[in-house]
Amino acid sequence: MPNITVTLTDTQLKGLEYAALSAQDWAETAITHRCNLAVDEIVSAYTTRALDEGVAIPATRALIVADSFTREWTKKLADAQDAADSP
Repeated sequence: MPNITVTLTDTQLKGLEYAALSAQDWAETAITHRCNLAVDEIVSAYTTRALDEGVAIPATRALIVADSFTREWTKKLADAQDAADSP
């Protein structure tokens, strides 16, 4: 599994500790929530397109996300931005 590391200043950590019971738990929850929202968006868009094109829909959300990237129906935001910036 990939690991994401965030470096905070002492002041930022104190601010987060003021606002959250656990800085680690808060960060994990925030990231996980955003990831789940993105997966929901991908699954929804994939399902609509698959139905429109007569493509069989995979059995799990993980397989849908993987197939969506394989088919290039979904792209990393950085790749989509690079394509939009290219003349």
